[in-house]
Amino acid sequence: MEIQGLAFVGTRTGARAAMSSFVRDVLGLRPVGVEGAEGDFFAMPDGTSLAVTPPDDDGSTERTVGFLVADVAAAVRELRAAGVDTDEPAETSTQRYVHFRAPDGQLYELVENLA
Repeated sequence: MEIQGLAFVGTRTGARAAMSSFVRDVLGLRPVGVEGAEGDFFAMPDGTSLAVTPPDDDGSTERTVGFLVADVAAAVRELRAAGVDTDEPAETSTQRYVHFRAPDGQLYELVENLA
């Protein structure tokens, strides 16, 4: 698998409105709409994005990092061949992505840009 860079950083938080206001008003990041995605998304100058989303169904407020790849389906096959469990790939209007847990127990994503 070839990681091309970072595509995404996300944070799940119970303080979504306050965090989104902070990112927009203090950090100065531009809000962007992402069809099919849950949460508030912000564009960074280098093309990556920051997502501020509500806690997971189980109340989890962990953070995630998305690594950019050329082909999520191929990357999923490689992860699974290496014994890494993934969820099923999903997509928004701009990206295809999949979540997995690395040996450190943390949540990560692989992201493919669609456009």
